[in-house]
Amino acid sequence: MNINIFDDPSLVPQPRDHVRIEQVRVTPYEDRRRVFIEVQVTAFQERPNLLLVMLDQAGKVVNEASIIATMHAKMEFTMHMRMKDPAGEYKLLVELFYETRNPPLDRREVSFTIP
Repeated sequence: MNINIFDDPSLVPQPRDHVRIEQVRVTPYEDRRRVFIEVQVTAFQERPNLLLVMLDQAGKVVNEASIIATMHAKMEFTMHMRMKDPAGEYKLLVELFYETRNPPLDRREVSFTIP
């Protein structure tokens, strides 16, 4: 007799070579000083690392965060905009990796605007 503890097959933990970034969403807060970030990765057997890097229009790094051995497949973060007037176009780069980032196992890029 098989007992299925996962109602949804997408929730079955995967080995590291099958883990990918499933979704990245960026939503600026109304105060224009913070950005809400949602990242979802494949359910995993081994805990992955993530690197989030925010770039301005010129390609300059304005903020970054490292997540080491996350326990969660669905994550939420708030990144702060430290400049005086943050209005403009930005990119958020998200890399998923285990021991090394060169090359990352998966990478996503999301563009967003702060009005």
